[in-house]
Parts: sequence; C-alpha cells; structure tokens
Amino acid sequence: MSADIGILDSGSAKAERSDVGDGQRKDGFEKAGGSVVALNPEARIPHSAGDAVADYLKQHESKSLLRFITCGSVDDGKSTLIGRLLHDTQRLFEDQLAALDADSRRHGTRNGEIDFALLVDGLAAEREQGITIDVAYRYFGTERRKFIVADCPGHEQYTRNMATGASTADLAVVLVDARKGLLTQTRRHSYIVSLLGIRHVVLAVNKMDLVGFDPDVFERIVGEYRELAAKLGIEHVQAVPLSALNGDNLTTRSAATPWYRGPSVLEHLETVDVGRDAADLGLRLPVQWVNRPHQDFRGFAGTISAGRVRPGDEIVALPSGRRSRVQRIVTADGDLAQATAGQAVTLTLADELDISRGDVIAGAAQPAQVADQFAAHLLWMDATPLLPGRSYWLKIGARTVTASVTEIKHKIDVNTQAQLAARRLELNEVAWCNLGLDQPIAFEAYRDNRELGSFVLIDRQTNATVAAGTLDFALRRAENIHWQPVDVDKAARAQAKRQTPRCVWFTGLSGSGKSTIANLVDKQLHALGHHTFILDGDNVRHGLNKDLGFTDADRVENIRRVAEVAKLMTDAGLIVLVSFISPFRAERELARELFGAGEFVEVFVDTPLQEAERRDVKGLYAKARAGKIPNFTGIDSPYEAPESPELHLATLEDDPQALAQRVVDFLRG
Repeated sequence: MSADIGILDSGSAKAERSDVGDGQRKDGFEKAGGSVVALNPEARIPHSAGDAVADYLKQHESKSLLRFITCGSVDDGKSTLIGRLLHDTQRLFEDQLAALDADSRRHGTRNGEIDFALLVDGLAAEREQGITIDVAYRYFGTERRKFIVADCPGHEQYTRNMATGASTADLAVVLVDARKGLLTQTRRHSYIVSLLGIRHVVLAVNKMDLVGFDPDVFERIVGEYRELAAKLGIEHVQAVPLSALNGDNLTTRSAATPWYRGPSVLEHLETVDVGRDAADLGLRLPVQWVNRPHQDFRGFAGTISAGRVRPGDEIVALPSGRRSRVQRIVTADGDLAQATAGQAVTLTLADELDISRGDVIAGAAQPAQVADQFAAHLLWMDATPLLPGRSYWLKIGARTVTASVTEIKHKIDVNTQAQLAARRLELNEVAWCNLGLDQPIAFEAYRDNRELGSFVLIDRQTNATVAAGTLDFALRRAENIHWQPVDVDKAARAQAKRQTPRCVWFTGLSGSGKSTIANLVDKQLHALGHHTFILDGDNVRHGLNKDLGFTDADRVENIRRVAEVAKLMTDAGLIVLVSFISPFRAERELARELFGAGEFVEVFVDTPLQEAERRDVKGLYAKARAGKIPNFTGIDSPYEAPESPELHLATLEDDPQALAQRVVDFLRG
C-alpha cells in the first residue's frame, strides 16, 4: 500500500474504506467499522466513526497546502529524507512498516537496517540501482498543514523529470552532502528551481553526522549556496544542518547541533509563507471546456488562475478582444455570488461571444497581454537536439498552436550562469530564445502567472514532449508588424495567368533525379503556356542561402527560407517547382502548412541509395564515403522519406520523361 493511502483530502465528500489490517495506525488513526477513526490524544474519542470523519474533514479543510520538491545531486539523501519524514510524522500503516522492514533486508543499502529511501523508490530499477529515476509524489499532513512532496531524481539524464516535479512546487528542499559540498547537479537543479519561479529554498545540508556535526563545514556550504542563490534570484533560503537517516533536525531540533538556532525542516515547512494571494490579481480564467448541454445554455468552464469574479463584472475574451458581462457563475452546488482563484466554475455571459477551448476570459480593467512572438527561457528535454526554425506544437494551458524557435539568443552554463553562443540545444541544456507562433495567444510573464506563462513544446512527428519553457515578455517587433492589405491579390494574379498557383515540392536523395524531372516538368508547362519558376537546391545556395552549411540546423533554415520564397511566388500566381533534398519530414510539413488546401504537391523522387551512388554524377557520394563531406544525406545524415506524398515517382520503374508527364497530368487533372 502506498504512503498516501488513508490520508483524507479536503475535497472528499466522505472517507472511503481503507484496506489496512486490524489494529492502530502509526499516525493516530485506527480502523473501526470499516472507516478510519481519528485518535486525538488531547480529546475524547467520538462515539461515531462517521462523526470522527466529519470532524476530521472539517478540520482538514482549513489547512493550507504546500507543494514542495526534494532535489540535489545523486546520493545526497532525498528519498531518505522523505521516507524518514513520513515515518517520524507517523504517516505509515503497520503493514507498510512491515513491508519496509522486509524490503530493507532484500533491497536496502544499510545491512538489513531500515532503509527509508525504499518508501519512495518504488520502481524495480530504482531499488536495484539505489537511485531515484522517476518523480515520486507523496501526500501527508500534520496538525498545521497539508503537503504534497515530489522526490526528484538526482542523475543528470533525469533532469527533465526533476523539472516536471518543480513545475507545480512552491518550495524546494535542496539537499547537499556535507562531505561533498555543492556539486554540478546541485547547481543545475537550483538553476531550474529559479527558472520555474520557486523563490523559497530549504538548504538541507545532509549527512552532518558523517562530519561530526562540524559547524564550520555547515557555514562554508551555506555561504557558497547563498552566493549562488543571489545570482539566481532565489530570495529566501533557510539552511538546516541535517542527518536525514537519523532524523536530526528533521521534525524536531537535534541536541547534536546546539550551535544551530533555526527551525527543523518540518517546522519551517509548516510555517513558511510561500506567495501572494492570487485573488488580488486581475481575473484570469483559461477556458478548458465550452459547456453546451442544450441549446438554451452556453457556458465557459475552467479553473480561475487569478483574481475574482462576480455576476455583472465586465470581461474581455482573449485573444479576440471582444467584451461582455458575466451573467452567472455556475457550479455543481448551485450559482455563486463570487468566485476566486483556485475555484472551478462555469461562467455564462450576457452576449454571444465566440470563445473556444484555450481562450482566456480576463477582467476588462486588467486584461492579459496578447502576442505571437516572445522571449522565453527553454529547458530542452529530448535526445534529438533543438534546431531553430523547426516547427513544434506549443501547448500553453488548454491552447495548442504551432511554434518555432526563431533564434537562440544564448544558452546558459548552469554552473557559472555564463551566457554561451549556441546554434542548437542538446538534452538538459537551458537557453534564452525567441519564439514565433502561427497565431496570437493570451499570456502573462511567468513570474506573474504560472498558468499563462508556462508552456511545453511537443514534437509534431512523435507527439513527445521535448521542452518546457517560461515566457518572459512579448517582443516589441510583434507590435510593430502588421499585414499590409493589397488590392491585387493571389486570385487576381492567378486569373490573369489563367492557372492555379501551386508549389510542387520534389524531394529525394542527392542523385535521385529531382532536378532532371523538375526541369522536364518546367519545359512541358512552359510549352503549354503556364507561368512557372524553378527553385533548385544548388542554385539557391549560390545566393539566398550561401551563408548556410550542411549541419542539421542549417538544413532546417535552408528549407524554411525556400518555403517562404515559394509561398511568395505562389502569391504572385506562379507554379513553383522546388527541387531540394529536404531530408526531414518536419520541415516539409512546415512548408506544406504555408499553403492553402491543394496548393502544395509533394513529389517523392524515389531512388534507392545504391542507385544514387552508382550515378554519382557530381562525385559527392565518393567524397562522403571518404570522409571529405560531413553530414551528407544518406551516408552520415538521415533521409526521412515521405509517408504519404501526392506523387510517388519510382525512378527504376520509368524514365524521367514519363515521370515528368505524370506530374504534368496531375497538375492539369
């Protein structure tokens, strides 16, 4: 049974049956008549188990909730701290203790003695290796407060897991081994803590028993960490000398540290004030669902992330900017006269506004900002590197849009906070970037509103989450750039040319015959009186893209520029024939999205690698095999073949003239 079973949450309408065995729990509860009964040593036991549960729930509702994480380098004692904390606050069942004792003998690292880390290291691999891999959440409470704690892994390769745990935390317990001091991962985790807006840190200098509880060791580590915290903008640091294994200064102050005058870890967690009242901000309600049970009711459901709302308040729907007034605040328990931050409600409005999932309802007097270009901090969490210009899904709240990193301003050395030049980001690297979105969104700076200032990037091919980020501010250029309307548009130009504008995108390996077929198509269309233009990979690199090399990042930018030029040419009414290797599906999909329905025609010129090498008209494959041309597609750089092109031309099955005719027939069909 997990450590959180039996903890009664304030949102519960009634206690559920617990599967614990007979007998008393270590936290002062016992099982009676199938319900959990509170045993308060300072008060008489109620006669009714139901009364006890009701009294407990009422008391529990008034407690504040603190979300915190434990982080730091591997083997600094994070899991042990949480396990010991659960034990010393009497949050474990008798059968849990028995299971812990058995697990300690089987998997423990303390020669058969109780290994508290096993309470949270639940994965088989964690127990086998003695490390934390995934984020483990535990729920517990004391007489003064409720807690949700996330035990985060210490190894560098699991930094993304740590960021996940920190994203919802109010406070971080950063553990440091007193024998080792501040390590690289300690600094990395502290930087991420700062990046994700956590301003309260408990510096737990652990394993003080192994250095004889030497105050000089403690003060040296505290001095170094406070210097780091000042650089990172972490405002509040409470340092505690600790032995998590033995419980010194964990729940109560220890006689082993008479020189320490501060609180224990638990005392600080119970009393720390971690933030401001979100209700004092302007109204922010990200719409999660348009509630339309029947034709006479239309409401907008979501959880208020900031501010308060009353019927009659004027609101603005973002990003559209349309205004109305709140008519009702609807909940499952009936209408409310007022709702504040943290409440899940449905708002009905006096006017019929076009509001969708992902939009934001804000107070008209203090609306959120709207923009489509941002400066943002980004933590890259994927083994495949980030390439500027590549298109990703950006998810912020309930809204998902297309986005790309337009520029990496600099990446950040998490050890020294030095700003380093970079053209790509690798796993676990952090950078300050510019983002471009395909449509405007409502947002606020992360420091002001976590819900409207945090986002993730999602790979559009695999649907994997590849990055987490925080919005800093909108770029001013977004305010200064607007579409200039023109009277002679694409339709008028196409009509004058008596043709349908198209972008015909030929893709395939070097030597596949793309340029040959594109040239034959161009000649046939020209002979038929069509207005065309060829954008060829080699030709474009003599001018527009002469500054680009052949790294993955350069290839992405190469295709982005060509796609934008092709888009302008189709706007001019032309049929554009683009002949580029364009090895990555993501960039070809980005190109496709620039065009209207039916305007983009992907043509896969399919030639096996062996045949392309046999032709090797330019001698490129031979040089690549000899190591003279790095990052050559098909040799040491991948080619991702189209999965569903409009035309699939197998060059071993037909001659170039016949294949070109197939393209012309498709365009004229």
